Amino acid sequence: MTRPNRPTRERKPPPTRFALLAALLLAAGFAAWSSADWYAAAHDERVAYSRQRDAALDAAEQGVRNLNTLDHADLEQGLALWEESATGELLKELKGSRAEFTRQVRSARTATSARVLSGALTELDDRAGRARAMVAVRITVRTPDRKSAVKDSRMLTELTRTGGGWKLSALGQAPLGDPGTTGDKAPDEEAGSR
Repeated sequence: MTRPNRPTRERKPPPTRFALLAALLLAAGFAAWSSADWYAAAHDERVAYSRQRDAALDAAEQGVRNLNTLDHADLEQGLALWEESATGELLKELKGSRAEFTRQVRSARTATSARVLSGALTELDDRAGRARAMVAVRITVRTPDRKSAVKDSRMLTELTRTGGGWKLSALGQAPLGDPGTTGDKAPDEEAGSR
């Protein structure tokens, strides 16, 4: 006897296979999206610029700290650190004055340390590799009799990007002035001068 032909049913895959396939597709989609997002962020000029800005400011603050720290007991290492922090004309000046600095500090037997209070870039030309910053620093000078003098100072720096990173190319004291004056005459003074 022959069996009648029964229609064959299509076998449905178990529901776990659908869930697994959906999860796999979702994971692949997320990986593609996050990779594209990561690539865009890594190649964004704004991100590269902000990294250079942060590196320049860090170098300005560290350079000011280094060039305002010097201990007569560890003079050679301190002066070497000064030179490592500088480039260009500033480096030439430091090297040219090294013997004089050595004589003065050994004679005075002082130890000077600096702590950065704040800092800000005032200019950054990333393409040219130049920057300027203002750094507020507290300088403490200790004398041989263990007395200390503390002075707060604002320093203006110029930086140049070198193969070894950003380095100070100029350093000077920021001018101090009365923030309440603008240099203009008061209205009464102008009226009285007529």
